[in-house]
Order: sequence, then C-alpha cells, then structure tokens
Amino acid sequence: MATVVIQKKRNKSGVSYAVQYRDPITGRKKHYKSYSKKRDAEHSRNNLRTLLDNGSMPEPRKKFSPYRFSEAVSKLIEEWDIRLSVGELRHRTHGDYVMAAKLLEKEFGRMLLCEITESKVKEYRLERARTYSNVASNRTLFILKQILKKGVELGGLKNNPAENIKYLSEKMHKRNRFLMPHELDELIQAAKEGRAKYYLPALICLGAEHGASTQECLSLKWSDIDFNYHQAGLIRFFRTKNQHERTEFLMPRAKKELLTWRDHLEKMRKKCGLEGLRPNDYVFIQVDGVPIKKFSRSFAKAIADAGINDFRFHDLRHTFCSNLILSGAQLKDAKEMIGHSDISMTDRYSHLTAQHKLLMQQRLTEHYEQNGKGS
Repeated sequence: MATVVIQKKRNKSGVSYAVQYRDPITGRKKHYKSYSKKRDAEHSRNNLRTLLDNGSMPEPRKKFSPYRFSEAVSKLIEEWDIRLSVGELRHRTHGDYVMAAKLLEKEFGRMLLCEITESKVKEYRLERARTYSNVASNRTLFILKQILKKGVELGGLKNNPAENIKYLSEKMHKRNRFLMPHELDELIQAAKEGRAKYYLPALICLGAEHGASTQECLSLKWSDIDFNYHQAGLIRFFRTKNQHERTEFLMPRAKKELLTWRDHLEKMRKKCGLEGLRPNDYVFIQVDGVPIKKFSRSFAKAIADAGINDFRFHDLRHTFCSNLILSGAQLKDAKEMIGHSDISMTDRYSHLTAQHKLLMQQRLTEHYEQNGKGS
C-alpha cells in the first residue's frame, strides 16, 4: 500500500492539513495538496492512495511564472500576425483585434496576469459600456478573454478570470439617444461655464456637427484643418476603427470654437514662456504640449449642469445623424457623412425619415391654409 499521510500545520490564517506522499519510484517525500478542512484532506488522501496503488502518478503541480499582461498581448499579436499571413484572418479583422489589444494594454499592461481578477474585468466592462456602448464593451471583452486565455497557456494564470463573464445585451441597450438643437445649445453653454470652457465646446461641436468620435477628436491635428478654404474651411477626420477618412466643410459654430481654443492655447503658452517651443500638432493638448487623453469628467459635469440625463459623448454622433436626417438628408447621405462602413449601421435612424415627412406635410398644410379659401 502506498504511503500517504496528512500533516497538520498552523499558520497565521489558522490550521491547514497538507497531504503528502512517498514517490514509489524515487522514494522521496512529496507534497500533494493542502486543505483547510481535515475531512477534505482525508478524502484526498484516500483517492491519492488508490491512484498510487493502481500504478498511476498524480499530475505535477503547475508552476506559474510572473508574466505581465503586456507579454501575453505580444504573444497573442504574434499569433494573429501568423494567421493573417496564411489567410486565416482578414486584414480588417486583424487590425481591429490589434487595436483592441493595444487599448487593453494601456489599461492593464503593467499588471501581472495573476493580479487581474474577475471583479476587475467586470468593472472595466461596465466602464466601457457606460462611456461608449454595450457593443464596444463586448468587443473589448472578447479580446480580453483571448489575452487572458493566452496567459493561462503561458503559465501566468491558473484560470481565466474572464472566461465565465457574460456579454452585455446589445439588443436591449442599443443607443439612439440624441439631443434636439435647443438641448445642444444648453449643453454648449454649460460647457463654457466649466473648467474646460475653452476646449470642451469645440469637442462638443465636432461631435454634434460633424459626427466625430472621441478617437477622431483626440487624434485631430491642426494640419487636418484649413480655416481659410473657401471662407468656410475644411476639416479632415480619420477613424481608425474602420480605416475611413472623410473631409467636410467646417460648420460655422465648430470653426468659431476651434479658433477660440487655438487663441487661448497660444495665449497661455506665451504666458508660460513656452511660445518659443514648437507645440504639439495635436489640436487638443495641454499647455505644455502633452495630448489630452480623457475629458469624461468635464463632459459629465457639463451634462449634469445642462440638466441632461443618460447621455454620453458618443451620443453626439447620434445627435449629428438624427438632426441631419430631420433637416432633410437621406439615410445614404448620413451614412457617407458619418463614415459608416455599411448602410445597416445607419438604418437605426430610418424612423426619423418619417418624422421629416411629417414636417413637410405640416408645411403643406400651412401652404393650403394660407393660399386657400379664395385667397
């Protein structure tokens, strides 16, 4: 009969019971597992003894290495590169995967894989949903699961903490929230009274009048803007999500707020003695030239001050499309101007075309009333 014993140990957290056995080949004493309850240890001892008596050996304990999250990302991207080269991944899919992985690396890159818990993953998932949408949150969660799965393969994790986390419902939480013109006016006015009063109005105008996303705004450069083109001005946006580039005439209010921000920035750099240094070409930067990475707190305060509920910066894209259609544009026009890759993405605004027809019918009614009755 195989030699398997239970050794009682005392530690700071209490008492534990270690199951140990003698290797039948080498004769050395080895540790098998530890338990907090004696009955669990006894049950394990009996099972292990039966296993050894049948000539089998317990599986060796897996040793975990202190892998960082960024290392798992690098290994996974290497795999995606290979799959791309052999045709298993499309270029667009590969680009989307890499971009999402890099985004996650900014959030978790310095952490050890073993430091990432299920609760942290859930917290990040909800933050993405609140800031952007359930769709964006689910896409990020999908890539995060792949990275952590790779971490298990590398030996940096015992279990994938994101494996059993469910995706959020996309059907029930589809965003169609948008602002009417008077609400947008109130939001811009509230932004002008906050700490970000010089640059936040410009960001809001870009979102509501040009349909610019957060990424398009923060990656915008002064070289992308020509304020003097045909008096109106031109602006160029590049959306990394679908590699789509679009150029539009500058809307008057957006142009005014961008010039106000540029003048304030130059004034502050001069005041701080930085006018001699070449500034960063990015539009939205701090006085010292460091690009602005987040403005969610300033935007949330402006939303609250304007008395608007349940509204995100991404909803300004919906505001742009919705008001574009209400003003007379067709769905295909909105698709082209917003930069959607497929008309199905613009179909969510189809109900507003009926609203536009109602406005035209009301004008027709007024026409009949004004010109009828023998007038």
